[in-house]
Amino acid sequence: LCYPVGWLSGVFFLLLERKNKFVRFHAMQSVLLFMPFALFIFLVAWIPTIGWIIADGVGMPGLLLIVIPMYMAFRGSKFKIPIIGKIAYDYAYGE
Repeated sequence: LCYPVGWLSGVFFLLLERKNKFVRFHAMQSVLLFMPFALFIFLVAWIPTIGWIIADGVGMPGLLLIVIPMYMAFRGSKFKIPIIGKIAYDYAYGE
């Protein structure tokens, strides 16, 4: 549940869950993954005419970045997205 609403659901679970490291890992990974995406799409969308095309071009593949980690979390896997996965793991598990 940390992935469907992007970084908002990640922040929600970070604030709500204090003990479960698995949930905190996926919540932090969600925040680290989708916050830059949302910021980029928000900024690019302000560019007249072509901004929305670029935002859609980035946003549509971003849907895969919701489905894949969500499925892996459902399976109980600590699936690490390259670069941010290690940061999220270190945050949640304190290593």
